[in-house]
Amino acid sequence: MAGNFSRDLTIRQLRALSAVHAARSITSAANQLNLTQPAVTLQLRNLQALAGLPLIQRTGDGMALTDAGAHVLALIERIEAALKDCEQSLDMIAGRSGGRVAMGAVSTAKYFVPFAIAAFSRRFPKIEVTLRIGNREEIRDALRGYDLDIAVMGRPPADVEVEMKPLGRHPHFIIAAPDHRLARRRHVATSELANETFITREQGSGTRMLMQQYFERVGLEPKLGMAMDSNETIKQAVMAGLGIAFISQHTVFHELEDGRLVVLKVKGLPIVRQWHAIRRTDKILLPPAQAMLDFLGKEGWRYLPNSR
Repeated sequence: MAGNFSRDLTIRQLRALSAVHAARSITSAANQLNLTQPAVTLQLRNLQALAGLPLIQRTGDGMALTDAGAHVLALIERIEAALKDCEQSLDMIAGRSGGRVAMGAVSTAKYFVPFAIAAFSRRFPKIEVTLRIGNREEIRDALRGYDLDIAVMGRPPADVEVEMKPLGRHPHFIIAAPDHRLARRRHVATSELANETFITREQGSGTRMLMQQYFERVGLEPKLGMAMDSNETIKQAVMAGLGIAFISQHTVFHELEDGRLVVLKVKGLPIVRQWHAIRRTDKILLPPAQAMLDFLGKEGWRYLPNSR
């Protein structure tokens, strides 16, 4: 490799390569960059000299990247993202903007996370918060892919190092319609559930996995009915008498208060898990995201349904 790649490389050279890749021609790239065609050609020539390899080639469809050029393009994308993060951080420090926070939450957490975000936004009105809702696997994948600053969920991916801040208790139990045959029983044995039809969440849901673990532990094979990707639909199905459901307390708080659903007093329930605010330890949080993480760690418990 000619020269010192890491020492002599410049942003102008990288942006010239990126522009040629996007525009497929040096002339169009020059117009995009507000430079002359010779200036872009010079930047590319110097970059290829540093790499010691051809980075672009002419094809019938215009200029295209070589394999080496594709590797350099990936470097450009990472550098541009880092520059944007730095700009955002400097703007916030200087008081020019509030910055942004990308959050994700498993679907069961949608019953309290918006309340926490609203309280945070009243305290930090200049910070823009985006929220992505998905099932357990979708949020884990987003966390793995660095798409999120913070995820609210029960357990993180096992293959990612994370920092976790506990938010509060997360109970799970079995619900039924008020006129269900077991609704008024003071004690329900697990064996009495064998002939009941369970309305369940979809595969990949944390609630479904927890239900399966519970039934494996008590040695019961439940009769599974419809699988649904919405807690709201499950609640309606149970109220309609289509079956019973293993579900998070936080999804049915109001229905229990109103008497539209009841909790079956089954031995060994509720199962209590813990909510966490999670972030990857290898993802540097900018001040807005760090402020949100600190807020959730100190005050997130206040917005759980049983706390409100």
